Amino acid sequence: MGKAKRERALGDNEAKAELRSMRISAQKLNLVAALIRGKKVSTALADLTFSRKRIAGPVKKTLESAVANAENNHQLDVDTLVVAEAYVGSGMMLKRWTPRGRGRIGRIRKRFSNLTIVVREAGESA
Repeated sequence: MGKAKRERALGDNEAKAELRSMRISAQKLNLVAALIRGKKVSTALADLTFSRKRIAGPVKKTLESAVANAENNHQLDVDTLVVAEAYVGSGMMLKRWTPRGRGRIGRIRKRFSNLTIVVREAGESA
């Protein structure tokens, strides 16, 4: 007797990986996510390898994790995978302060963000 098995949120030809609490603002991370959105996995990995953005390394690692999930957990063909979705959400925020003139303070917001990458097995036409 236990809980009923939850339905799978993704389709049978999809797999995903998430990157949580990255110490970068969502706006900056979304620039790199937009770079790979909708591309074939091999092209996206090449783009991330040669990108000069600091966050490109962890994004590449997350994409490789999504590909490994697709291959090992869902038995999908790696050569036909496409980055179906790559979306970014804001995470927690550390609030710090710094002294300013005339006895005031200046707020510093250290933003965190979350990344989700969904890969989908495309047909032969893609």
